[in-house]
Amino acid sequence: QVQLVESGGGLVQAGGSLRLSCAASGRTFSSYSMGWFRQAPGKEREFVAAIKWSGGSTYYADSVKGRFTISRDNAKNTVYLQMNNLKPEDTDVYYCAADKYRANWSLRRSPEYYDYWGQGTQVTVSS
Repeated sequence: QVQLVESGGGLVQAGGSLRLSCAASGRTFSSYSMGWFRQAPGKEREFVAAIKWSGGSTYYADSVKGRFTISRDNAKNTVYLQMNNLKPEDTDVYYCAADKYRANWSLRRSPEYYDYWGQGTQVTVSS
């Protein structure tokens, strides 16, 4: 199975920045669409951003658009989430996810679109 490992989370003051990384196993990373989600205690998992397997399309939740940027480096089997101007409401566990089988891109905002998930990395934004 594909393994995903997130890193880069931590504690930052409001207005600061973090860059999350998600390293994927396997030889076919370039064929996977990738997504980032976040989840706070007692709440549903929330879509954050996605990047298509072809690399040419990205999509963001309205709450992060203009502040977060998703990118990928296929040579390193890694997807990134650059988070700028962080707000306390961004405090969550952040998860990366992979769509191995090129499901319908229009479903990218749904957790069920993705086949594999990482264990998550904690992001805490203090005021």
